[in-house]
Amino acid sequence: MSASTGSGSTSQARSRLLGTATRIFYAEGIHSVGVDRIIAEAQVTRATLYRHFKGKEDLILAYLQLADRGIRGQVEAVLDQDLTPADTVRAVAGSIAEGIHSQGFRGCAFLNAAAEFPDPAHPVHRAVLAHRQWFLDTVTELLGRAGCDPAETAGRHFVMLRDGAMAAGCLFDPALVSETLLNGVDDLLRTATGAL
Repeated sequence: MSASTGSGSTSQARSRLLGTATRIFYAEGIHSVGVDRIIAEAQVTRATLYRHFKGKEDLILAYLQLADRGIRGQVEAVLDQDLTPADTVRAVAGSIAEGIHSQGFRGCAFLNAAAEFPDPAHPVHRAVLAHRQWFLDTVTELLGRAGCDPAETAGRHFVMLRDGAMAAGCLFDPALVSETLLNGVDDLLRTATGAL
């Protein structure tokens, strides 16, 4: 379905639906939220929802696409800073730490979604895996540029540090979790580049 108005801009109703779904899905979980609540809070009709999304699954996928674009945008913003390769890796970790400090932080939208959709064949689970593969590939490339060898091992290590920080960030003191993440990334860079 078209998400645009005749002028080519995203419709206000679609934006309200997606914004509402994003807020509630992230704060309360996906399965616990029904389309009736999203319709009511977005102040649209059921017909409007189905004009923009085939159903709840399409809305969930749009929510994850929005989250994916946000994270890609964070990484692009770091790359635009023209930092050294090692400082680029540190800045990506820093952007993750900033997110952990954000109001209403509830962990990683993708890890949360994977927990609710464990079937690897489900479209939501596949969207989670696609995002995570992009993130792993991206940090592996950045770590390779920073001289980490083997970069693939360092990339997996970085992603595990990030996953742990995202899970712990909503359970413990965000400052301590962020500090641990940043120290872990520094240790990873030292170890994987041989700069002991």
